[in-house]
Amino acid sequence: MDAAVELRQLEYFVAVAEELGLGRAAERLNAGRDAVGRQIDGLERELGLRLFDRTAPPHVRLTAAGERLLPEARAALAAAGRVRETASGIVGGTEGLVRLGTSRAFADRVYRALGALAERRPRLRVRLERAPQDARLAAVRSGTFDAALVRTVRRADGMVLHPVWTDPLIVALPAGHPLAAHPEPRAEQLAGLPLRLAPREANPAFHDLVTAAVPGWTPGPPFTTLQDTLADLAAAPEPSWTVFYPVGALPQTPRITFRTLPAHRVPISLAVPPGPLPPPVQALLEALTATPLPSPRQASAQSR
Repeated sequence: MDAAVELRQLEYFVAVAEELGLGRAAERLNAGRDAVGRQIDGLERELGLRLFDRTAPPHVRLTAAGERLLPEARAALAAAGRVRETASGIVGGTEGLVRLGTSRAFADRVYRALGALAERRPRLRVRLERAPQDARLAAVRSGTFDAALVRTVRRADGMVLHPVWTDPLIVALPAGHPLAAHPEPRAEQLAGLPLRLAPREANPAFHDLVTAAVPGWTPGPPFTTLQDTLADLAAAPEPSWTVFYPVGALPQTPRITFRTLPAHRVPISLAVPPGPLPPPVQALLEALTATPLPSPRQASAQSR
């Protein structure tokens, strides 16, 4: 037997079983009595079973096979209803799954956004997928990720970028340097002080952002890791400075003062494929843009 049972047939079967008559089932289904009978006949042929005893019309009663199949038919109709309900929720953005490419650097903001999103749309899931920035963009292009958070990217081939927030550029100076006394040292004041900056090949977008923000900057010793660079900056006899963007809590580094570089911020965007945003992705975008900035006491790095 190769049965091709239709949901309509199961719906009619359940109605007749519960109403114990073709006429009453037809009224309930808003269908003709003959149409209900044909659906039941077709289901019995597909299954190779007699489901009803119709020897005493207009009443019918379930056979033993019909009694056994009735709970399964109800379960199938309930499952189909859940499928329709879930599909409707996805279309409306109230539920579904978003595969979001991200990195540890965005964790604070992302987790707070997901907490707010869960309160408003508890059936909408966001699965976080950590990967380097280039890999995140490639995964969106291939369809592996539905969206990805990226930093400092202004354009991306085959991609639409939606701005979600900006991070400050954080300046680290020796605590004893005169510029450390300024709440927001200006770029022209910093330009003459040697800058510890990672090579451009390490992060071209960030490098270009900093050098555009501080025209005429003076190259200094290389940036290595954040912790080592801050330690060298604090201990070096010749003053220098470095700059980075938020990642986590600022390290407790003696003899270092942290300031922000005014009027210059690092853009973070949500990268998505071109075309209309699916409602679940739209809901995530709204949650990310509505999440307030974290405390200014944040850590930073020159990496992605």
